[in-house]
Parts: sequence; C-alpha cells; structure tokens
Amino acid sequence: MDIDPNLSQTERAVYGLRGLIVQGKLKPGDRVLEQALVDAFGVSRTPARAAMQRISEEGLISLLPSGGYVVSSFTEDDVFDAISIRGTLEGMAARMAAEKGAPARVLKAMHECLEELDAVVGSPDVAARQNDYVVLNDRLHDLICGAAQSPMVARALQRLVAIPFSVNNSFTDVPASAEASVRDILRSAQEQHRNIVDAIENREGTRAQALMIEHSRSTWKYLNLMLHLPEPVSLPGGLEAALRARRT
Repeated sequence: MDIDPNLSQTERAVYGLRGLIVQGKLKPGDRVLEQALVDAFGVSRTPARAAMQRISEEGLISLLPSGGYVVSSFTEDDVFDAISIRGTLEGMAARMAAEKGAPARVLKAMHECLEELDAVVGSPDVAARQNDYVVLNDRLHDLICGAAQSPMVARALQRLVAIPFSVNNSFTDVPASAEASVRDILRSAQEQHRNIVDAIENREGTRAQALMIEHSRSTWKYLNLMLHLPEPVSLPGGLEAALRARRT
C-alpha cells in the first residue's frame, strides 16, 4: 500500500495498520505487534503505540486481558447496524445544526472543505487520493456534528467510533476494474455533502437530517462494490460474510 510521505508518523501508522486489516492482510485473531508497525511503516515506537490505540478505539483491534492487541472479528449484523446508527446520529446532528443556525465561521470552514473535496473527487486518479478523501470527509463530518452545538450528541458520536465500519475508514487499495465505480460513489457522496451543507445554511432541518441519513449509505455502497469485483478482495473479520449474507 502506498502511504503519503507527507503524513505524520502517527498518521502513517494509523493509515497503514488500518489498511492491513481492511485488506485482510491481518486476519481476525492475529496479534498486532508494536515492532511490526515500526518496521513496516518506518515510524518510532510512540507513534506506533498511538496508532494501535486509535485503531482500537475504532474497534478494528481489541486489547487482550494479558496485554497486547489482536485483530477483532465481527458478527453479520455489525456492519449494517453500525452504518445505520451513524446515519441516525449524524442525521440528528445535521438537523440540530440547521435549526440552531451554524456560526458563520463554521459555514465558511465547511465550504472550504467542500472545495478541497471537489479537487480530490475531480482528480483523474481518485484511487491514489483516497486517503485525502478520508481526511477531508472526516473534517467535514466533524464540522457538521460540531455545529449541532450539543454535548450530548458529541458524546454519543465519540462512542460511535468504537463501532467497526461505522465511519468511512474501510477504504482499501482499489483495483483498476473498480476505479470508475469508486469515482462514481465518491462523486455522489460529494454531491450529498454539498446538499447537506446547503440545507444547514438555509436552516432546513428536516431536509438536512434526511440527506445525512441517506449519505451514510455511501460506506455500504463502497464495501458492497468490493464484493462484486471480478478479482477477489480480502476484507477483515467477518465483513465479507456479513455483506454476502445481506446482498440482494
């Protein structure tokens, strides 16, 4: 996996470890070793430990009672429940942001983020810029949820990161056969981003909520796409079985 050399050591380790799990190179029950991250991603021990903590918070690895981490496994319903929960909570946040009125500085930051996302999605090599998309997507979602101005919603969303695959962190390397489809998914998601920000800016709470809930399905569309490719794609911890069981 190619990792942007401009990322910090911690970001490199986070992105790299997440990629190993999402691609299935680390299997459920495999030990995750600090030294292995140091060697694989050229980072020091402190960033490696920070990355393991971050990925543990995302639910992709679990802390053993005896110490150390192993790759987590998931039930058939985990992925779909997680996406649904995230959509419901973020939909509530978008509605509250619209009804309360997002501050001008926050709206400005949202529009700046949208412009940066436009550049990523419009790139001829979207597959190579997926990490840029993930970072900017996270930033925009954080701005929207922060605009809800609700400590209760913020706490609920902080807990949500522990639910595997509830956020757009499951991107893996995209084979050539899927590049066009991935580009379509990201363009659709970006159009939804623009509509959500527009609804918030115009104080349309019900519309903002509905758009955000629908937007949460972008993750499902991406993951489902990986199972329809002509070449096999390894996915982590029960995810492939879960998606195949629910596929219609």
